[in-house]
Amino acid sequence: MVEFVRGAALISFLPIYGKNTLGLDLDVIGVAITAHYLVDTALKLGIGYLMHRFAVRTLINGGLLASLIGVFLLGYADVPWLFIAASGLYGLGISPIWIYCLTKVKEEGRGAQMGFLYTIWLVGLGAGPVVMNLLLERGASLSYWVMVLGSAAAWLLSFLIPAESRADVETVPFRRQLAVLGSRLNEMKPLLPGMVMQTLAAGMLQPILPSFAKDHLGMSPTQYSILLFIGGGCTVAGLIPMGRFSDSFGKKWFLVAGFLIFGVALYGLTLHPVLGLALAWALVLGLSYAAVLPAWNSLLAAYVPPGQKGLGWGVLSTVEGIGGLLGPGIGGLIATANGEPYVVVVAAAIFAVISFIYLLFPFRLFRGENPAQPS
Repeated sequence: MVEFVRGAALISFLPIYGKNTLGLDLDVIGVAITAHYLVDTALKLGIGYLMHRFAVRTLINGGLLASLIGVFLLGYADVPWLFIAASGLYGLGISPIWIYCLTKVKEEGRGAQMGFLYTIWLVGLGAGPVVMNLLLERGASLSYWVMVLGSAAAWLLSFLIPAESRADVETVPFRRQLAVLGSRLNEMKPLLPGMVMQTLAAGMLQPILPSFAKDHLGMSPTQYSILLFIGGGCTVAGLIPMGRFSDSFGKKWFLVAGFLIFGVALYGLTLHPVLGLALAWALVLGLSYAAVLPAWNSLLAAYVPPGQKGLGWGVLSTVEGIGGLLGPGIGGLIATANGEPYVVVVAAAIFAVISFIYLLFPFRLFRGENPAQPS
């Protein structure tokens, strides 16, 4: 439910409602999405630390209540500062539930487990914008109340978490935790540029996708929903098998091929393809994303200290989130100055560069990778 509302809000409602109903520029919409990710990212480190000390239900319940208030305020955000503030408040509830899910991934078969976790995540995230686009054709009011009710349902469901539930971690002094994590971050220095760049490129696309589909692909809201459904459906269908394959054949090649194909498919969408070809590119995007996600996140899992999963995932998610919080604002500014297709071309180029960067790294630099694989 959380990801259903998040996908509906960030991919469809905020860009479409903000531009068409409120008359906001794309740069304002980009800043609002950035505010959401800024709050989410800033909390990740603190949430990971708090999960070592407080009941998970308390943290998740409080966060989702704040998110519900943020979503509710969006309906009354008729000025830019309130639109941005409400989006930021909405970001409060995302960190606790996602970090807690990541702490439950076991050491054995990380790729397959990440694939399963991301399947659940993408079912919600993908269904949100598809449903929202269809509802927006009937009116902004209906779509707004669906988001409010979805947020309320997620908050109520959080009461079902056992009261005594805590992250499965051992108690370690905070300074020692930071020392271990600092050592792990030092080990993974070759991965850090890719962590930031990939979320930066993805974030750049968020404020412009609906208007790009409408103005440059000539799609109706229903056709755009079909595009999202195909891309998301292929991702969901491919996550678990791709996760298993990456465990067996090596994560490096899944990252290299996945990022390169993703960049090529994005560029293909800028060439004014006919509807059928655009949907085919969406299929390719979905499969390449399915190749990247479990491989990348199981690779990150190898750098999380076993007894400090909450804090560990909090730190890594914070680093990874830097690109995500900068991307929407940058994408909105570029779109306002040069148009939506230019943003897509820049994002495609970034994904291609990421692929080349990982191609240069031998397997021995990838912690948790199979050393028997040729480099």
